[in-house]
Amino acid sequence: MDITLWFRTFGSDIAAVSVSAVILAAYYLWLRIQVRRDPTFSIHSVNQIARTLWVANVMRNPAKDVMAVQTLRNFIMGASLMASTATLLIIGTLTLSGQAESISRSWHVLNVGSTYAAELWIVKVLCLLVDFIVAFFAFVMAVRLVNQVVFMITIQPEPDAHHSLAPEAVARRLNRAGNLFAIGLRAFFYAVPLVFWLFGPAFLVLATVGLVLTLQQLDRSEPAHG
Repeated sequence: MDITLWFRTFGSDIAAVSVSAVILAAYYLWLRIQVRRDPTFSIHSVNQIARTLWVANVMRNPAKDVMAVQTLRNFIMGASLMASTATLLIIGTLTLSGQAESISRSWHVLNVGSTYAAELWIVKVLCLLVDFIVAFFAFVMAVRLVNQVVFMITIQPEPDAHHSLAPEAVARRLNRAGNLFAIGLRAFFYAVPLVFWLFGPAFLVLATVGLVLTLQQLDRSEPAHG
C-alpha cells in the first residue's frame, strides 16, 4: 500500500492514539510533579506510607499476627478475583477477533473520518487484548508478592535477622504488591477508552479525556476543595 494512501486511510486513528497517549502521559507527569511537592498529594502515596507503618506495627506486636494474615488474605482474594475477571475479559476479547468482517462495519456506524477496514479492527482488538493481559499479570504478581509477605510478616524482627526480613524490606514487598494491584486497575480503566475506540477514533480521545478527569479525582488523597 502506498504510504500516502496508508496515512489517508489510517491517519485519523493514528492521530487519536497519539493524542490519547499524550493526554495520559501529561496527566501522570503532572501527578508525579505534585507528589514530589507533597508526598501526601496522591492516595497511592498515602497508602504506601500506611502500609509501611502497618507492617512495622504488626511485626513488633505478635498479638496482631492473626489480624495481619486475615488482612493479607482479603488482599489476595481481591487480587485473585480481579485476575479471574481479566481472564474472562481476555477470552471475550479473543472472540471479537474472529468476527472482524461481520461486526466491524456495524460497530463503526457512528464513525466519522475513519476506515471500516478489518485490519484496523484486528489492531484495535489486539490493543484491548494486550491491555487485559497486562492487568492479568499485574494482579497475579500482586498475589505472588503478598503470599510471600504472609510468611514474613509473622516473624519478629531481630538484630541478627537477614536484612530481607526486616520490617522495611517486608513493607517494600507489600508496597510493590500494592503498586501492581494499582497497575492492574489502571489497565482496566484504560480498557474503557480502548472499547470506545472500536466505535471510532473520536470516541477514543473523548473517553481518554473523561478517564483523566475521573482519575484526577480518584488519585487525590483529599477532595479537590479540601
